Amino acid sequence: MKKITLSAVALFIFGFVTAQDKKMHNNGGQTSEGKWLIEANTGFGGGTAAHSANTSFGFTTTDGNTEWAIGAEAGYFVIDDLAIKAGLGYSSVFDGDVTSFTYKVGAKYYISSMIPVQLDLTGASWKDAGENPLWFGIQGGYAIFLGDNVSIEPGLRYNVSLNEDFYDKGIFEVRVGFALHF
Repeated sequence: MKKITLSAVALFIFGFVTAQDKKMHNNGGQTSEGKWLIEANTGFGGGTAAHSANTSFGFTTTDGNTEWAIGAEAGYFVIDDLAIKAGLGYSSVFDGDVTSFTYKVGAKYYISSMIPVQLDLTGASWKDAGENPLWFGIQGGYAIFLGDNVSIEPGLRYNVSLNEDFYDKGIFEVRVGFALHF
């Protein structure tokens, strides 16, 4: 009787763990082909150049200089775990002396439906600028799914400048993203 009870408990635990693993692996289908993704990100670090060419939310004040950015990104899952994305943003730095319209295009892949890795191209249009910034970015993190349609995605981002002149050659940021999955 003891062997039957232990076997039944082991079978129950195995079935429960397998069901949880399957549920965890595909996150209820949030990253399945045909789904949509809408994101709002916050970025920390990088300084003025980071705020002048991004599609995230940001606000800083340093030495009386206020910098802010607002933006969002959207994506469509063309296959399971792979979304093609685009983003738009607007920012103001140097107390409004420099404003920019920002765009981003790229792809985001969820490894095991939970570890997002993103590659993208981000550009900005500065009024009266001789050269506008252009960045190649790579971002990685972890997706914490709070329910069927919401995830929080903390991660790290590195932008490499594609400009030859005065822009920082590399910007490192800590990011926290909030995503809606439809």
